[in-house]
Amino acid sequence: MTNVPPTPSGLRGAVDLSSLVDRAQRPQQPSPTGPAGSAAAPTAPGGETGADLTVPSLVLDVTDQSFQDVLQLSTVVPVIVDIWAEWCGPCKQLSPILEQLTAEYDGRVVLAKVDADTNPQLVQAFQAQSIPTVAALIGGRPLGLFVGALPEAQVRDVFEQVLAAAEQNGVSGRVTVDGAAAPDAVEQGEPEPEPLPPHHQAAYDAIEQGDYATAIQEYRTAIAQDPHDQMAVAGLAQVSLLDRLQGHTADDIRAAAAAGPSDVSAQLAVADLDVSGGHVEDAFGRLLDLVPTVFGDEREALRVRLVEYFELIGSDDPRVVAARRRLASALY
Repeated sequence: MTNVPPTPSGLRGAVDLSSLVDRAQRPQQPSPTGPAGSAAAPTAPGGETGADLTVPSLVLDVTDQSFQDVLQLSTVVPVIVDIWAEWCGPCKQLSPILEQLTAEYDGRVVLAKVDADTNPQLVQAFQAQSIPTVAALIGGRPLGLFVGALPEAQVRDVFEQVLAAAEQNGVSGRVTVDGAAAPDAVEQGEPEPEPLPPHHQAAYDAIEQGDYATAIQEYRTAIAQDPHDQMAVAGLAQVSLLDRLQGHTADDIRAAAAAGPSDVSAQLAVADLDVSGGHVEDAFGRLLDLVPTVFGDEREALRVRLVEYFELIGSDDPRVVAARRRLASALY
């Protein structure tokens, strides 16, 4: 997994969205502009597409079902695709940067946000093996961009490369927001987010540099100072997962798990991969099925990893509630 943004020559169609693209190219009726923040086909006065295009927002929440409209939109302007999840710490760092830059480009690019937990088809289509995963669509064709959180300057470079590639492919239009007279969040004077506590900021800075060991230490220090710091607990779980996956390929991890269904280490590794890609229930099921079959240190390793996932995803998540209940039943 790399956090290095692509060079212009590296902007290739790295994922297979052919079935979605084919679907989008079929004759269809124009879609009406949907509610603000949801994906809807771009529309023009008189109901036609292609000129004076309007969208409900420059930042669209996109689902497996609505993605066809985004493919259509990408024939007018390039679409940046942000695959994220609510429990993902790096996602919360990256998403505001993507949204800010999208606003700055003033209709020359649109941001499509895909919740990995609720849109498995798009996660699979973009081959998102960890999150955040960022890609682009130009003329209905996907381009793999980068994985993980990057500093704003590097993300800006990626936007410029995408716009250059789009122009070369004849996709250089502009969209306007339906009801654009309403000021955006920045113009409304929303307060700036509060700065992170020092150890949290140091951990985020280390994650940006790929220095997971330092980030782990910073979160542990924060927890030692305040054992009730749930943000640090969740951050530690997230960066520990990234650290365990570093240097391994998804193919190798899955091959080892398939070869050793009772190998606890192999199953823990593939569960990490599942969680990083948003397949939380798959990870829970895999480890919970294994708990009754092992004892001693192996059972404890499974318990500890599951508790770590619970902290990462959030104790109120219904999947966590169900998994915690099942784990307690298996242990006691």
